[in-house]
Amino acid sequence: MYNNAMPLLEKQINPMIQEAWKTIAPFWPLRNLVSINPLQGLEDFPIEQALIKANALFQYADFPDAMGAINRQTIKWMQAFFDGGQATLNMPMRHLGLYASWKKLAWFDQYIHEGDQAKKLWLKNLPKSACGAIIQVLSEWHIPEHQLPLFLTLMLTTLPGWAGHIQYRVHDDGAQQSLKTDYLALRLIMTRLMWPRAMPDLLAWHTRCLDDARTTPCPLAEIEKNELSYMANLLQELSLNRVGTGDDGGAVGTGGEANGGDDSGQYAASIHAQLVFCIDVRSEPFRGILERTGPYETFGFSGFFGLPIGICNTTTGQKFASCPVLLQPKYYVKEGPISTALRLRDAAGYGRLSIFKNAYQSLKYNIGTAFALVECLGGFSGIWMAIKTIFPVQSVQIRQKLAALVRSPVDMMPTIEHISLADQCQYAEFALRNIGLISNFAPVLVLCGHGSTTENNAYASLLHCGACGGQHGSHNAKILALILNNPKVRAHLATVGIVIPEITRCIAAEHNTTTDVMELYESCLGDAPPPQMMPIIETLREHLIHVRMANAQKRCKTMGFYGDQAACSRHVQKRSNDWSQIRPEWGLARNASFIIGPRSLSKNTDLQGRVFLHSYEHDQDKDGHILKGILTAPMVVAQWINNQYLFSTSDPVAYGSGSKITKNITGKIGVMQGVASDLMTGLPLQSVYRTDTDPYHQPLRLNVVVHGPRAVLDSIVSAEPVLQKLFGHGWILLTCIDPHHRVHFLNRDFTWRHSLMEDYSRA
Repeated sequence: MYNNAMPLLEKQINPMIQEAWKTIAPFWPLRNLVSINPLQGLEDFPIEQALIKANALFQYADFPDAMGAINRQTIKWMQAFFDGGQATLNMPMRHLGLYASWKKLAWFDQYIHEGDQAKKLWLKNLPKSACGAIIQVLSEWHIPEHQLPLFLTLMLTTLPGWAGHIQYRVHDDGAQQSLKTDYLALRLIMTRLMWPRAMPDLLAWHTRCLDDARTTPCPLAEIEKNELSYMANLLQELSLNRVGTGDDGGAVGTGGEANGGDDSGQYAASIHAQLVFCIDVRSEPFRGILERTGPYETFGFSGFFGLPIGICNTTTGQKFASCPVLLQPKYYVKEGPISTALRLRDAAGYGRLSIFKNAYQSLKYNIGTAFALVECLGGFSGIWMAIKTIFPVQSVQIRQKLAALVRSPVDMMPTIEHISLADQCQYAEFALRNIGLISNFAPVLVLCGHGSTTENNAYASLLHCGACGGQHGSHNAKILALILNNPKVRAHLATVGIVIPEITRCIAAEHNTTTDVMELYESCLGDAPPPQMMPIIETLREHLIHVRMANAQKRCKTMGFYGDQAACSRHVQKRSNDWSQIRPEWGLARNASFIIGPRSLSKNTDLQGRVFLHSYEHDQDKDGHILKGILTAPMVVAQWINNQYLFSTSDPVAYGSGSKITKNITGKIGVMQGVASDLMTGLPLQSVYRTDTDPYHQPLRLNVVVHGPRAVLDSIVSAEPVLQKLFGHGWILLTCIDPHHRVHFLNRDFTWRHSLMEDYSRA
């Protein structure tokens, strides 16, 4: 049965392995979920072709029984190897790596070899290297060389969730490159043992899937219909906000020299505070209400505020990246209590809390004590569950008060002394120039990150800031506020034409997107804040209460709740504390477009919380360097978000996570449906559907609207392969509103048209 044949060469198989993995998009674990285009591996194809290929690779209606059995065994071993602390007993020898540890233990797995001595001997004599094992298995199958790439790809796409997690591991830590080869070896060996005819049968099955995909109606027609309707309405709204023009036809935005500002450090006397929000679509309605409430000006910027950093909690030792997954942290900034006394108190409280948590976890997961714990705490748990269900807000308050008795909450602040002064100056200038705020500063500049508050929600990190790697954005806001308040940084900025007045101070804030509460962090001002700041901050705090209630009322309508502002505010608070709530907020559902331009382009327009808003002043960016950075970083992340919502809505099983109601968490890594499914990598049904059959999210591609010269856009696109791929293959649509307010639409052959309807098939 297992006769050796002439083996392939390693130099032949390695490129095929790498090619097979290109089809798989990475999947981040639950602790820091970020959105990703599930078809990222197919972006090199025009979207029409990619949809057909994806249908055959990921959306199969039936499944070979033998492949299903192999998948169940693979899932079992993946759960054991990648467990993040959920299992009581750890898989032995994990330190050896996936293939090496599995090979030693697979001998004892009766489900794989069924006790057959020949199979066990073959398994035992496999090469020590994963690549060697792959070569041996493929050689024994006598697969024609031209079919090898497809066969290897099918080994991954028939269990794409776990393959996606391995892709993440390699992306997050380049030293784990061997995981890809290890996983493929494991899949091939199991398949060779459990399904000897896999090679012809699997390829024939895929051919049938591909034929079916080619005859299935393409969903792009309905998507294009949605896009035409949406863009026609959006452009009509934007036309009501014509941006003024200066002598050179450039846009007149807020904060730039075209507003009458100069380099003398003048400040905007009529504006009391300028607030920089994340470009997240949930910030847009909040910004609009705030601007109508008082003398405030808002800007949009990527929520990590341009800081390639990670955060290290000095009390817990926890470290995490707080920047987009496209970047690696350059610095890990320490964050902790602001005084020695508070640090000691917090450390003692954390120690007490850890003892309690560790003891409970040990009793809960230990085989010998789990049932005894249930018997002892069963009555109390039942009462507590009833309180949580009937009084969700009060139950959270009770829990917080009890926790405060053990560990009192303290104000956590980062320290920036480990960031070099040169980098501090660079980060400060980058942030201000990117949003066009180089003069006309208000007395108070607020950097506003965002996060969410939910209970019993496995997808909680997906509701935080994607630009901060699925973390809260307040960490980065505090750091940039401290940098901008640094006198040495301000002195450097003055030498490059950005004079921040002495009266201006910067503070951080965080917008809770579930409750609409916005917390201000005055500790960024230091020990002696300027007295003239406090009345402005107190007035802003009062206005934020009004904004919170007004925005809550607006959001509640989308969630089917109607009432006055006070009732709606209580309702969103309840949703955030309700452990049974399957839909605490809509997140970024219904996202549709990405506007890059001055706020005057979209101000006083009801964008319905569907737009990523990035501030941009083209007259301050003659060479397009800033615009290139926006298009190749924040816009790409927005496209990932848009595509994840689009495909999770189109197929909630293949690309989503199914229903929250039937999910189970595995290994603290991800969720699966039932007791043994693949890792579910997309959005849950409840995040994109009102009911099981009524979608809330409207599937359409990201429509990018740029206010600036068309020639600059042409030069950027022609120089950036990633933009040529995304625009040319139809993954993103691009609209240019030039300085004279003429509208141009980019075709997929990189020519422009002047009508939205004209030859839309080329768009």
